[in-house]
Amino acid sequence: MLTAFYILVLQQIIQGLYLLWGGFEWLRMVRRRLEIHSGFYAPRVALICPCKGLEPGLEENLSSLVRFDYAEYEIFFALASGLDPARALIERVAAAGNRPWHIVVAGPPQDCGEKVNNLRQAVEKAGESFEVLVFTDSDVRLGRTWLSHLVAPLGNAALGATTTFRWYLPAGGAGKSRFASAFASAWNASILTLLGDHAKNFCWGGGTAIRRNTFEEARVLEFWKGAVSDDFAMTHALQRLGRRIEFVPECLAPTLFDTTASGLLEFTDRQMILTRVYNPGMWFWGALTHVLYCITLLVSLDVIFTRILAGDTWLALAILALVIPLLAAIKGALRTVAVEELLPDWKSRLRVWESAWFLLAPLVPFLFAWNSLVSVVTRQIRWRGIRYRLISASQTKILTR
Repeated sequence: MLTAFYILVLQQIIQGLYLLWGGFEWLRMVRRRLEIHSGFYAPRVALICPCKGLEPGLEENLSSLVRFDYAEYEIFFALASGLDPARALIERVAAAGNRPWHIVVAGPPQDCGEKVNNLRQAVEKAGESFEVLVFTDSDVRLGRTWLSHLVAPLGNAALGATTTFRWYLPAGGAGKSRFASAFASAWNASILTLLGDHAKNFCWGGGTAIRRNTFEEARVLEFWKGAVSDDFAMTHALQRLGRRIEFVPECLAPTLFDTTASGLLEFTDRQMILTRVYNPGMWFWGALTHVLYCITLLVSLDVIFTRILAGDTWLALAILALVIPLLAAIKGALRTVAVEELLPDWKSRLRVWESAWFLLAPLVPFLFAWNSLVSVVTRQIRWRGIRYRLISASQTKILTR
C-alpha cells in the first residue's frame, strides 16, 4: 500500500503543479486581455434572451440588457408560452428602456430542449437584417460594455464565434444553503479555466456572439434539432466547420445564485450528464482526473491512519499528501484574483466569498467524481421543470413537462 501511496501522490503532485502553472498562465492571459482594445467592429445585433418564470433578481438582470453602450441592437425575449409570468415583467422593463424589443412565443418543444426551441424561433424571428446574433441568459447581470466587448472580435471574419462564461455569486437568499451555494460556485469556477487562449474552447449559451452568415454556414439550426444543449450543439457545428471559438474573459457574466443541497446535486449532475452525451472525450478525461484525485487522498488517509495505529512515523507522509489539496486551493485563489480584476464593480461582494473558493477548491473533485458516477448510470435530467431523457446528442425524449 505504501508503494501505491507514493505512486499516486507523486503523480497528483506533478499534475497539480502543471495545473497550477496553467492557473498562472490563465491569470496572465486575463491581464493581457484587459490591457488590449477589443476593436471597433459594431454591426447591427440581434440580442436573444430566453426566459422562463420569475426567478430571483430577474428585473435587475433584464434591466442590464437594455442599458448596453452599443449603438445598434434589438432584443428578442423568447418564451415557451405567452402566459409565462415573466412576460409582464419583460414588457415593463423593456418599455422603460430605449432599445427596440420583441417577445417571441415559441410554443412547447417537440423532442428537443425548451430553451433550444425558444432560440430556434427567436433566430427565425430576427430575420436576415442582423449581421450578428448574440445569445445570453436571463439569470446574468451584465455591465454596460459587455455587448461591445463580446461582438468586437468578430471583426475577424475567420472566427467562428466569441464566448465567455458565468461566475456564480451566492446571493444569500432565505431558505437556501450558504454552503451549497458556495460549493456550486466553486464547482462552476473550476470549469472557467478550461476556456482560454487556445483552439479547444466551447460555446457557453449565456454569452456567445456569432456572425449570422457563420451561423448559417455552420448549420447551427440543424444541429439544434433534437438537442437539449444549445451551447454544446453550436460548438459541434463550429468544430465541424473548422472555425475557432474565441474566449473573451472581459465579458465574464456575474450570476447571483442560491441553491439547496438537492439543487446543487441536480445542477452539477445535469452538467456532467450533458457533457457525457455531447462531449464524451471531455467527460472521460475529466472523470478520470477527478476520480484519481479522490482515490489518492482516500488511499493517503488509509496509509496515514494505519501508520498512526501501528505507532509508525506518519508526519512526513501527511505533509506530502497535503501538498495535493494545497495546490488545488492555490489554483482556486488564482482564479479568484483574476475574477476580481475582471469584475471590479463586484469586488466587495467577491471578497466576502474569496476564502470559500480557496477552501472549497480541494473538495470540488469529490463532487465531480460523484457527478461522473451518476452520469454513467442515467441519461435523465430535469431542467427548468421539464424532465428529459438524452438518447443522443441529436435525439431527446421529453418525459414530463
